[in-house]
Amino acid sequence: MLELVLRMAFKNCLRHRLRALLTLAGLMVAILAFGLLRTVVAAWYSGADAASDKRLITRNATSLVFSLPIAYGERLRAIEGVSRVSWANWFGGIYIEEKNFFANFAVDPPSYLALYPEFLIADEQRSAFLRDRQGALVGRKLAARHGWKIGDTVTLRGTIFPGNWNFVIRGIYQGRDRNTDENQFFFHWHYLNERVRAVVPRRADNVGVFIVGLRDGGDAALVSERIDAQFRNSLAETLSETEKAFQLGFVAQTETIVLAIQLVSFVVILIIMAVMANTMAMAARERTAEYATLKALGFAPALVGWLVLAESLALCAMGGGLGILLTFPACRAIGEQLGNIFPVFDVATATLWQQTAAAALIGLVAAAVPAWRAMRIRVVDGLRAVA
Repeated sequence: MLELVLRMAFKNCLRHRLRALLTLAGLMVAILAFGLLRTVVAAWYSGADAASDKRLITRNATSLVFSLPIAYGERLRAIEGVSRVSWANWFGGIYIEEKNFFANFAVDPPSYLALYPEFLIADEQRSAFLRDRQGALVGRKLAARHGWKIGDTVTLRGTIFPGNWNFVIRGIYQGRDRNTDENQFFFHWHYLNERVRAVVPRRADNVGVFIVGLRDGGDAALVSERIDAQFRNSLAETLSETEKAFQLGFVAQTETIVLAIQLVSFVVILIIMAVMANTMAMAARERTAEYATLKALGFAPALVGWLVLAESLALCAMGGGLGILLTFPACRAIGEQLGNIFPVFDVATATLWQQTAAAALIGLVAAAVPAWRAMRIRVVDGLRAVA
C-alpha cells in the first residue's frame, strides 16, 4: 500500500509540470534563503562558540577603551587558580584601505600562544616569529585573501597608534577546530610598546586586556571574583569574565540586527508555506473526482488523505533537498566575500537539520486542510463533478 501511495504521489507531483516547477523553485529559494540566514546568525556567535572555558578576559572596569598597567600581570599570576597570564592590545591598523578590515593585535607571543593551542603553527615558523621583534603571525584565510607568503613585508596604517607600521610575516597558523578564527593578525606587543614609549611615553607600558588561563574551568566565577577584588579601589579597577561572556558582550551590541535576521528567516518559511498551501489546495480541487472514484472503489478515506500528504511532502523533499544542496556553494561564495566580517562562515549541522525540519513542516502544514477535505468528500458530490 505504501508503494502505491508513493508512486501515485510522485506522478501527481508532475501532472501539472509548470506549476510543479514553479513550486519547486520557490521551495528551493526559500530553503536556501533560510539556510543562509541561519548561517549568518551562527557566524555572529562563532567567536563565542569557539571560546575556551579555561580562559578569562580581564579588562578595565570602566570601559574597554581604557587600558590597564602591564604591572598587573605579576599580581594576576599570584592569584590562586591562575595557571598562565598573557596580554593583548587591539591595534586597529588598516591594510591599504579600510575595506580590507581584519582583526590585528599586539600580543606577548610566548605566553599568548601557550594559551591558544588551537592555533596550529609549524615549529620553524613559530621559532621565527618568536625571534623576530618585527615579525607577524597571520591566519591561513587572511594570508590567502591577500596573497601573503612567509617573508612578505606588510604595512599597516595605524589609527589608535598613528604612523605606518611594517611587519614581516614569519608564520601562518591554521585552526585546530572548524570554528577557529583564521582571519587574525598578531605581532609583538614589545615592538608596539617601544615605539609608543619613544613617541608618547605616558601611553607606554599599558595593555588592552589580560588573558588569564585557569587551572580548572569550573572555577571561572571564583577566580574572576578574586581578580576583581585584588584591584578594587585601585586607579584602574578590573572586570573579569569568561572568554565566552566577553565575546557575547560584542554580540549583544548588535543583538537587534541578529533578532531581525532570525525574524526574516522565519518569515521566509511562512511565505513559502502559504504558497505551498495554495498549490496543494488547487491540486486537491482538480482531483476531487479522482478521490471520489477511489472511495467508490472501496479505498479508505485515510488513503485519500495520505495521497495528498505524500504529494505535498514529495514536492517539499525535492525543493528542500535542492535548497539544502545549494546552501554549501552559496555559503562558500559568501564566506569568501565577507571573510573580514565573518571569520567563520560554514554550514553547521544544526542548520541542515533546521532546513530539513522547515521543509517537512511546510509539507505537513500545506497538506493539512486539503487532505482533511479530501478525506471528507462524499462520493456522490465527487462523482457529480465528473458529469
